[in-house]
Amino acid sequence: MEALILAAGLGTRLRPLTNDRPKALVEMNGKTLLEITMQKVVDAGAKRCVINVHYFGDMLIDFIKRRQWPCEVLVSDERQMLLNTGGALKHAAPLFSGQEPVLVHNVDILSDIDLKALEKHHSESDNIVTLCTCHRQTQRMLLFDQTGNLAGIFGQTDAEGLQPLPFSGVSIVSPGLFSLMPPDDHPYPVFGAYLEIAKKHRIGYFMHPVGRWTDVGTVESLKQAEKTFAK
Repeated sequence: MEALILAAGLGTRLRPLTNDRPKALVEMNGKTLLEITMQKVVDAGAKRCVINVHYFGDMLIDFIKRRQWPCEVLVSDERQMLLNTGGALKHAAPLFSGQEPVLVHNVDILSDIDLKALEKHHSESDNIVTLCTCHRQTQRMLLFDQTGNLAGIFGQTDAEGLQPLPFSGVSIVSPGLFSLMPPDDHPYPVFGAYLEIAKKHRIGYFMHPVGRWTDVGTVESLKQAEKTFAK
């Protein structure tokens, strides 16, 4: 397995902590979010990790170069243009072997999701993408049909007969996905591309226990996460 850590975002909701650094270098309990995420994906079996950079990209690249990491680490450079989640995935594609599934993990997601179980579920399915979901309250929902295939986005699609589930910011994709995605010459959100791909290829979900799961996109949620993940 390989991994992509999405770390290029502007981190506007984390200001003032991100006034002088990328959100990947914001610290929680003495470690940067990047280090925490890196250790989690390596523990799950990732042998190569790609990190995309944009905001304070030079600082993040320097941090990456100065550290010893437990796996091969490559940079997907978006300093010239922030490509959004879809463009980022497509842009990073050449850095992967093309032989292994790729775990995609947002750098601001902290959780105790069993990533090995996610990989196993994906490998035993016919999904080209498997999205982590759980039962929690949120206004941002994906919609799945009766077969468990991605069929829409709540608020953008008629939800009648569809199951709404929140996305947990973690997924795994098969290498065959990359050739199906639009070019990376412009920014685009990944779920717009996924909805088109799901018309011909299966994009399913992996339901994980709510457990400890936090989007540390705000200063308040980061402070709460420091308590939740203190042990």
